[in-house]
Amino acid sequence: MTVTDVGEFGLIDRVTARLAQGQSCLLGPGDDGAVVAAPDRRVVASTDVLVEGRHFRRDWSAARDVGHRAAAANLADIAAMGAIPTALLVALCMPAELDPAWAEELADGLGAEAALVGASVVGGDMSASPTLTIAVTALGDLAGQPPVVRSGARPGDVVALAGRTGWAAAGYTVLSRGFRTPRLLVEAFRRPEVPYAAGPAAAAAGATAMIDVSDGLLADLGHVAAASGVAIDLSREAFEVPRQMRDAAAALGVDPYTWILAGGDDHALAATFPPDAALPDGWRPVGRVAAGAGVTVDGAGYDGPRGWDHFRRTAE
Repeated sequence: MTVTDVGEFGLIDRVTARLAQGQSCLLGPGDDGAVVAAPDRRVVASTDVLVEGRHFRRDWSAARDVGHRAAAANLADIAAMGAIPTALLVALCMPAELDPAWAEELADGLGAEAALVGASVVGGDMSASPTLTIAVTALGDLAGQPPVVRSGARPGDVVALAGRTGWAAAGYTVLSRGFRTPRLLVEAFRRPEVPYAAGPAAAAAGATAMIDVSDGLLADLGHVAAASGVAIDLSREAFEVPRQMRDAAAALGVDPYTWILAGGDDHALAATFPPDAALPDGWRPVGRVAAGAGVTVDGAGYDGPRGWDHFRRTAE
């Protein structure tokens, strides 16, 4: 069976029947638009896209895994603004010969990841396309707090990290070399573990700037440094190399710090805090903000890759 056999509206019915609706959804799929509660009277919105062959491969990840990744990439952006995610809108473009079960399992992954933060998939669109593409828009609620933007870091601030970096990049490298183990690293690529609650917690603790680490810690902190007009220096000793990552790096001939400092897709959160602020649970200091420009490691420029550029095939 293919999606051509089921038809657009038949597939929509099959997919939406699998999606539970959270408390923020006042009107879900079935009309021209959804209605989502916005108690704050402001809505945080972000969008991201996953393209087969560039962001995922069906021989590497099951449809449910891709759903988790697609949702996580967007929900993490909402958390990085200090907001609470409320809803997802999903556009799915797919080849006509795709098995409809793949789309249904994708919806399962999207819905399960959204449920982790009390959000839900409230609508979207479908279209035929030669390239399998998932575009997701996430909405969030600031709950009365100001958004935490990239431009607020000041000299003297502490740079802190919530979540892990390097795990997904290590998993990607393992898969790209034709292996399926260590499973812990491969699963980190397939389904990131995002510290969603750390975003609003950082906002409540007075974070001055924050960002989702999607393209690499050095690259993404570079956006914070540029937006804030400051320099950021990271301490290499602040990043522990887990045993599984160390062993995989030795076997593959890779410097594990390349994964940790420049690898993306873990969706950790990086933020800056005033020097006298108490870091919330789950946050750990990894560096300092100073006058100047750019991002350094232990006071010196970093010679390796700095992160992922979507218009180039390799990190740089």
